[in-house]
Amino acid sequence: MWKHERVMSERRSIGPSDRVRLRSLVGRGFAWHPHEIRSAPRRLLQRFPAVPVRRGRVVGRGFLAVYADAMQKYLFVSPCLVLALHIACQAAEPAPQGAKKPNVVILLADDLGYADVGFQGCRDIPTPHIDSLAQNGVRCTNGYVSGPYCSPTRAGLLTGRYQQRFGHEFNPSTEDSGLALTETTMAERFADAGYATGLVGKWHLGGLPKFRPPQRGFGDFFGFLGGAHAYFPQPLTDVYRGDKATGETGYLTDAFGREAVAFIDRHKSRPFFLYLAFNAVHTPMQATDERLKRFESIDDPKRRTYAAMLVAMDEAIGQVLGKLHAEGLDRDTLIFFFSDNGGPTMKGTTINGSRNTPLRGSKRTTLEGGVRVPFVVQWPARLSAGKVYDQPIIQLDIQPTALAAAGIAAQPNQKLDGVNLLPFLSGETAAKPHETLYWRLGEQMAIRDGDWKLVRYDSTADGETGGAVTPPRLYDLAHDVGEAHDLTAEQPDTVKKLEMRWQAWSNQMASPAWGPGGRTK
Repeated sequence: MWKHERVMSERRSIGPSDRVRLRSLVGRGFAWHPHEIRSAPRRLLQRFPAVPVRRGRVVGRGFLAVYADAMQKYLFVSPCLVLALHIACQAAEPAPQGAKKPNVVILLADDLGYADVGFQGCRDIPTPHIDSLAQNGVRCTNGYVSGPYCSPTRAGLLTGRYQQRFGHEFNPSTEDSGLALTETTMAERFADAGYATGLVGKWHLGGLPKFRPPQRGFGDFFGFLGGAHAYFPQPLTDVYRGDKATGETGYLTDAFGREAVAFIDRHKSRPFFLYLAFNAVHTPMQATDERLKRFESIDDPKRRTYAAMLVAMDEAIGQVLGKLHAEGLDRDTLIFFFSDNGGPTMKGTTINGSRNTPLRGSKRTTLEGGVRVPFVVQWPARLSAGKVYDQPIIQLDIQPTALAAAGIAAQPNQKLDGVNLLPFLSGETAAKPHETLYWRLGEQMAIRDGDWKLVRYDSTADGETGGAVTPPRLYDLAHDVGEAHDLTAEQPDTVKKLEMRWQAWSNQMASPAWGPGGRTK
């Protein structure tokens, strides 16, 4: 009997429910026989470190990493299975010893206006910490999100896939609605690769226990589960740490900044993935008195409160950046900043005083004002400071970019829609990341192909009532970023081509799993 081996008598496959028990056993130095892992998901196996095996040499992670001679002689595995496992092992082999993996931080704003940060030209609200990301990183002037709503954008972000592929077209509307359990999240990929993973802030991807962050790859979670939350506690009973309510008493944006800094402090000695998802500047409009006093010169009370809320988020981001710098981690940390959708400026949305100038449209529309957002990528070790990138990118690109930076191999069966942006942002290639981008929200649609954009949108954006969707309208974004001049009459062939291309994409998507309307066909 091997010194570090425990043979289980039950010949059954290992499923996700065994995860906690497996971690405990591996932590005590136990190995596993092939009859226990034969049908276990490879993603699960890769979570456990390799252990010494007699006459076997460790070449990777998990029990897949044992050389064939030891497996055949002592573990009674067929040669075919040995070969398959050996090939899988080589694909999963980690980066060489000593190679430093970058930390990854996603800073997500909620309902931020396109024109409301300094690097986008804002003059009445100072955002020095957010602006520093653009100064020290790459500002993406054509940064998009895959949905004009809070939850769908988050679903696309964490999966790297158009959320319509798995029915997450609208905000969750029933108790049993949430991010599809068939999807693998970015947090799970990072956890599998040995990263510490944390979410601080807003979740909005399902409230039932099976949907919650601790079950979707986040080892640390501090935040709330729904789509909006009061900023002042009473104390709050639905702000969670893990699965337990905290009784938080601080102003919520400040609390999120505090907890993000604490996460970095706890995990500074190992690579980490931090998703800091603010609910600022989403309604309700609530700010501290001290911050409101700074903006007494702003006459509009809603804009004044919005400014105070945005400054609170900027200060929290400053705390995170300051902590990274203090710990000497800033050079090796890849940071993304963007908003989940455009500012809500249209009647019937959560109007908060935001501005989307020079774009037309609002949150909840497929016009540029609903899906085009401030977008910055910073990684001093790899990307030049102060660069401006003008080709269209989308938040779906964040997962493949972050995984590539960390040296984590893509999973072909995951079928990501995003691409690794690093060769494009670094200037290694002059090609475009995307020739075409697509949107669908019920009867609303849009397709951007080059500079052409074909769009059907909620006519409420034009001041009409009833919420009818417009006929298709064509815009040349190179000369008309405000989508003011419809060219459908002048360009009928372009309209037809884009309609056919969008339809072919839409046919590949699933029907909405919940929400208004049916599948747009």
